[in-house]
Amino acid sequence: MPLPLYLLAMAVFAMGTSEFMLAGLLPDIASDLGVTVGTAGTLTSAFAIGMIVGAPLMAVLARDRSGRSSLLGFVLVFLTAHAVGAATPDFPVLFATRVVAALANAGFLAVALTVAGTLVTPDRKGRALAVLLSGTTVATIAGVPGGAVLGTLLGWRASFWAVAASCLPAAIGVLTAIPARPAEADESDGPALRAEFAQLKSRRLLLVMLLGALVNAATFASFTFLAPVVTGTAGLGELWVPVTLVLFGAGSFVGVTAAGRLSDQRPGLVLAAGGPLLLLGWPALAVLADEPAALLPLVFAQGALSFAVGGTLITRVLYEAAGAPTMAGSYATAALNVGAAAGPLVAATALGTGAGHLGPLWASGLLVTVALLIAFPLRTAVAGGGSAEVPR
Repeated sequence: MPLPLYLLAMAVFAMGTSEFMLAGLLPDIASDLGVTVGTAGTLTSAFAIGMIVGAPLMAVLARDRSGRSSLLGFVLVFLTAHAVGAATPDFPVLFATRVVAALANAGFLAVALTVAGTLVTPDRKGRALAVLLSGTTVATIAGVPGGAVLGTLLGWRASFWAVAASCLPAAIGVLTAIPARPAEADESDGPALRAEFAQLKSRRLLLVMLLGALVNAATFASFTFLAPVVTGTAGLGELWVPVTLVLFGAGSFVGVTAAGRLSDQRPGLVLAAGGPLLLLGWPALAVLADEPAALLPLVFAQGALSFAVGGTLITRVLYEAAGAPTMAGSYATAALNVGAAAGPLVAATALGTGAGHLGPLWASGLLVTVALLIAFPLRTAVAGGGSAEVPR
């Protein structure tokens, strides 16, 4: 894989740290700003909603700009939003900065996915996506737990300042190593914007976007509210929260790396094997959450399965949207973040049920169940084969 892909992944690491680190900071934010943990959890949904809206919008705005200048601008806006968020004493302002940061993140990821596709051969999109997503998974291994530890020791604001600071080397990497324009394309030869949007009429594209959103919703439903499970149900101390996040992140890195090697040529295998296991894992985690010896390995396994299955589905989005070369990344980003927005909202509702802290885990199982019920009769189309039921 070319070096610029890894530099893009470095920026994704900074942004992924911000997106995921709230899982370990919600109780502290809620206490400091005088809101409930459920209300603080809407910060995750705010970020995801900004990503959903921002992915196509920012991709359109950046369509006629060079990849390097667009990526650099998005990183700098992201940095500024975190500096403002770290300084504010008001929850509504913090909420707004999360939306702005999400718009910048969405634009960056949409453009980065497009740029990444120009850096590799057409049959290696899955590998390129795995490299980009590795920035997110490394964030869950190192950045997010580090942010949680920093938040525990110095307060949640210190974590926001750390993310802002981590954007600086990412900006330098983008400026120095990313080509101003992809060498492969004269934009005048590409399809018109209307033709790229017309790709959304493809039923197979919409199907894999829906399935990717459902699997990601399940991931975020539980990940966002994992801290209360660790400290409440399992009865572990606060410093076990970053340990648990490390395990989830390590699993996600293993999952996305393994799936990246298979998702180009054998997506059906990943989905057929990983989907049912992912379904079984969430209720198993709910049932065994009070046993740390079972909780911790299950968290690792669910991280691996969630990113293997979810990453493969998002790779399918890129393949199905091949006729939209500048917008395909935004469709993949939107699919990811529809799930990231819906998951915490579903989980927050589940918190109010008799299941309490375990509600999000059961909700994740339900979301994966829905995905599998949709996917099973259309499995040929999902895996990239032909299907009379879901034509292009």
